[in-house]
Amino acid sequence: DDGTKQAHRRGVIYTVAPSPIDANRIWCGTDDGLIHLTPDAGRTWTNVTPAVISAWQKISLIEAGHFDSNTAYAAVNTLRIDDLRPHIFATHDGGKTWAEITNGIPAGEIINAVREDPERKGLLFAGAEKSVYVSFDDGANWQSLRLNLPATSVRDLIIKNDDLVVATHGRGFWILDNITPLRQITTSQREDLLFKPQTALRVRANLNTDTPLPPDEPAGQNPPDGAMIDYLLSKNVSGPVTIEIKDGKGRSVRKYSSTDTPAEVNPKRLKIPSYWIRPSSSVSPKAGLHRFLWDMHYTPVPNVEPQFPMSATYRNTAPAATSPWAAPGDYTVTLTVDGQAFSQPLTVAMDPRVKVSAADLQEQFDLSWKLYQLRLKLAPIGKKFDNIAEELTKLRTKAAERPDVTQKLEAFAETFVKFGPPHPRPGAAPSLFILESTTRLFNEIEKADAAPTAAVRAGVADLETKVRPMMDSWHNLLEADLPALNQQLKQAGFPEIKIEE
Repeated sequence: DDGTKQAHRRGVIYTVAPSPIDANRIWCGTDDGLIHLTPDAGRTWTNVTPAVISAWQKISLIEAGHFDSNTAYAAVNTLRIDDLRPHIFATHDGGKTWAEITNGIPAGEIINAVREDPERKGLLFAGAEKSVYVSFDDGANWQSLRLNLPATSVRDLIIKNDDLVVATHGRGFWILDNITPLRQITTSQREDLLFKPQTALRVRANLNTDTPLPPDEPAGQNPPDGAMIDYLLSKNVSGPVTIEIKDGKGRSVRKYSSTDTPAEVNPKRLKIPSYWIRPSSSVSPKAGLHRFLWDMHYTPVPNVEPQFPMSATYRNTAPAATSPWAAPGDYTVTLTVDGQAFSQPLTVAMDPRVKVSAADLQEQFDLSWKLYQLRLKLAPIGKKFDNIAEELTKLRTKAAERPDVTQKLEAFAETFVKFGPPHPRPGAAPSLFILESTTRLFNEIEKADAAPTAAVRAGVADLETKVRPMMDSWHNLLEADLPALNQQLKQAGFPEIKIEE
């Protein structure tokens, strides 16, 4: 009889699954189709093998239930008996009865692993010979979760915090970052939805200041460096879709819109090959599930030519930040679609490897904020300064054989260069020195998660005393000196210096 056949079957214990609820309860499966359960830490064992499982059917993995000690899931690999159908069994009564749960997984997908999410009851993942599958209803129905995963044999899965990690046969390890939307969505979801974001860790993307790895160097891919904001749109939206982040006091930190114009990089002014640069992203107004990344910074200083750090990553290098980091704490994310707003809380937490006090971080933020506000004031002046410097260079060349015009240009230049560096490098392009100083101090403060040094504090204080006099002098240059020069140029038959607004 079947009992005699099972008693004489031999095989190795292929999978062991201790219950995360009851330390005494352990499930075991063999590579010859047997499942045993001990409720008393191994003192006694009971054969609870489903009746339909026969010899040579490998119990490739058992998952003990995370919400009920009587629940278990078994992935059964039947390749050795030329059965290419998927087989997953579930029990909710300690192995007394089992049900096969494979609806939605196509034939040819032999199952190697099954896992239950430890946070959402009934959320299951299965690893098959060519893909990964997900079930939202305790295995009653399955659907593909392959996405960009290569068609390869998935031998095991594990849920680590908010990530799904898979081990493949020959194609390495793969991670599906941040499965929190899968924990919140329902199969009947038909309306717009903003998912509650996972806690965002303020982690610096790359601190390597050496030459970056060549693009052809094999390297793993890091998770996105920012707060992941996931949302679902039930249909295409014609009007703007916006995402706004506010701090704990309701003040706006950053706002994005589907109508935003992506920042463009001028390839002629680029100092690095374009293949290093991260493609720009935008809020999508199209139907479907979307993931948007907030870089955990305030709104960038507008009209600043992007600078890219040496710590580059192939096709994933973001420009250097021009605005402060958002401080660790509580925020609110609001998605607005067709006038309807959806809000969720978002927590920003510090990189757990960084040991710095809240007071030091606050001091860093306060100084960064001061410099950020200065940059917002000075950036338009810097743009006009560069414009005048460029026009002045052209006019000097054109007036090479007109000493009278050259004299007038040099007289204006004497006043103009006072806004530049006190000791410029020979051949260096003119620049607005106070803006350069502000940017340099800002970068110095923001480059590490630490309290500002005494030298930086003194530098900021000194800078603040110089901004107002400089702006007054600049106003006088635009209102008096430049119009006077333009009048002289016009009389001499030369083009006037026009300032781009």
